[in-house]
Amino acid sequence: MTRVYLIRHAEAEGNIYRRAQGHYDGAVSAKGQRQIAALAERFRDERIDAVYSSDLARTRATAGAILRYHPLQLHTDARLRELYLGPWEDQPFGDLQYRDPEQLHNFNDDPAAWRVPGAESFAALTQRMRAAVTDIAARHDGQTVVCVSHGMAIRALTADILAVPSSEIALVPHGDNTAVTLLEAEGETLRVLYACDTKHLPPELSTFARQTWWRQSGAKDMNNVRFERLDPERYPRVYTDFYRRTWQDVHGDLEGFFPGVYLDAAKRHVLADPDALVCILRPDGERVGITELDTLRGAEEGLGWICLCYIEPQYRRMQLGAQLIGHAVSRFRALGRRAVRLSVYEGNTGALRFYEEYGFRTVGETEGVSTRLLVLEKEL
Repeated sequence: MTRVYLIRHAEAEGNIYRRAQGHYDGAVSAKGQRQIAALAERFRDERIDAVYSSDLARTRATAGAILRYHPLQLHTDARLRELYLGPWEDQPFGDLQYRDPEQLHNFNDDPAAWRVPGAESFAALTQRMRAAVTDIAARHDGQTVVCVSHGMAIRALTADILAVPSSEIALVPHGDNTAVTLLEAEGETLRVLYACDTKHLPPELSTFARQTWWRQSGAKDMNNVRFERLDPERYPRVYTDFYRRTWQDVHGDLEGFFPGVYLDAAKRHVLADPDALVCILRPDGERVGITELDTLRGAEEGLGWICLCYIEPQYRRMQLGAQLIGHAVSRFRALGRRAVRLSVYEGNTGALRFYEEYGFRTVGETEGVSTRLLVLEKEL
């Protein structure tokens, strides 16, 4: 008999940016690194004989929690990967809810009925996960192994072991980031001893503590926003009104604000890349934020620039700003950039804390229209 700890990866980009990431290779977040440290302490005194993970970055990083106190080799197995999402890969969940609510419902509440051309089926995911775990267990008969995998992959295998039909998968809980499931394996037989345990995570390290979609079947998270391109030629007032509120918010007045200058720049940015200027909308259709990218500036240095990033005040602290950052990361990574930069007024401590939370660090300074600006950079 073999004991198998199935561990979900630590919080990663898809979790904070609210984007569907199956095989998309997103990085672990700053909070994810703290979750990994907590996971390491949980397993510090456990006997572990072998460590496996999927070959994606977020699981390999999470496996480092076990390796911190156990001098073992990490084995990667692609069969432990997340469900391959095909055309859904790296799409915002808010966009998916808007474009294909029926299939998103199936994905969450009846995954065997989920049908997206070019994507992997739930049955295929379940089959490869079972094969991977039974093979690994047989390789380490009588030992204790750790397998670091992904949320849907672990849920699929758990439901299969417990004989829970797809239409009743709500009976199998979602696992928070770094949640631990313990299996016993004997030959082809797998047993669940416990599932989705997070006793090592204090509330401030829980990803799920800030989210509501997972708490009940069919739930819709009103903070999963969708993205809409904004054409500054057709809707100049929408753009300049957003920029005016941004300026007022930062400077306290409109001195030095010249809307025509910024509108002309926005037109150039959209001409270079139609996805450079987007608004975000809540499920009820309300526009609650905007971001603007400059895909030309810094291109030769492998950089991308965020020119504008604004959330309406009443919708701040709801993880909407993170989704704007996610758009920039997705777009510039697709363009092959090594980092993304932006400028922040040095006295805007709230904005500085926000960007630092999402991986930006100060790399320089520059002069703004009326104040000194800090240049922040996030590696991609």
